[in-house]
Amino acid sequence: MNTRASRLIRYFLISNLLLLVAFPWVGEHFYVGLVMNMMIFGILAMSLDLLIGYTGLVSLGHAAYYGLAGYLLAIISPESEAVSIWLALPFCILGTALAALIIGWFSVRTSGIYFIMITLAFAQMLFYYFNENTDLGGSDGIFIFFKPSVTLGSITLLDLDNHIVFYYFILVCMLLVYFLLRMLLASPFGQVIQGIRANENRTRALGYPTFYYKLVSFVIAGSIGGLAGFLEGMHGGIVSPGHLGWHESGLILMIVILGGMGTLYGPIMGAFAMIFLQDWFQEITVHWMLLMGVFVIAVVLFLPRGIAGLIEDLAAKLDKSVTDSNRPATQKNGESGDG
Repeated sequence: MNTRASRLIRYFLISNLLLLVAFPWVGEHFYVGLVMNMMIFGILAMSLDLLIGYTGLVSLGHAAYYGLAGYLLAIISPESEAVSIWLALPFCILGTALAALIIGWFSVRTSGIYFIMITLAFAQMLFYYFNENTDLGGSDGIFIFFKPSVTLGSITLLDLDNHIVFYYFILVCMLLVYFLLRMLLASPFGQVIQGIRANENRTRALGYPTFYYKLVSFVIAGSIGGLAGFLEGMHGGIVSPGHLGWHESGLILMIVILGGMGTLYGPIMGAFAMIFLQDWFQEITVHWMLLMGVFVIAVVLFLPRGIAGLIEDLAAKLDKSVTDSNRPATQKNGESGDG
């Protein structure tokens, strides 16, 4: 893709970001909450895209870290007061990083369908543990009564109980994850994991310990998934075993495919599109899952590179039309200059 087309995509993304910044002041309370959910799933989808789109590891158990972080937040949060975010956030992320390290240590030794199945198996183990643990609410889940407090001594830095403040907190988290992943993928580490996706045997022949690179990528993805689960626990106020289930993992995988693998911004747009359509279809009919199925099939058939691929194609066509419209004038100027 040439520079002008890339610039058009950048302008498109910036314009969408400006809409997100302005939305809390013009949108209804319900839809502001819905956009919060979209941004949280955008973070979760970016973490899975790091595995699928850049490392070449297709996981069907990624929701394990999403749900686990929510449970860790519920466990550490007292019922009578808010826990400090300086304690809760590191606890949740480090907990999910440790879980990803253990699961990844076994999983990344496999590949293909075996990797898919082992990640699914670990996620289902966690699902059944929390589903049958009556101390943590069993199948009903567990409530989180207070959002973590963001204080410095006696000074309140952020009031996350304020709907708009919490909205911008999630937005900043999403942007930080996006830019941190961009920096990571531009680094030598990022180039190696992309080399592993392209040809692992050749990357290993060059002297890179591919097992450890894949494991680190797996742990980073799990940690970011934990951040999404931490935010969802704060947002929803309840965590249930359904957050760890294979249905949730399948939804995240569909979001990444819908948005466009290997783009980072594509999975964010896929999260917005998928959750918006879920909400819209539920208002149309009780058989909304049928409509979602038809939509997913249509995307796979007609948009094999997802929404991101469609945007790139439109930007390229727009650039070509602008170039073609300017060519006669350029040629005329060149001829007059020669004369």
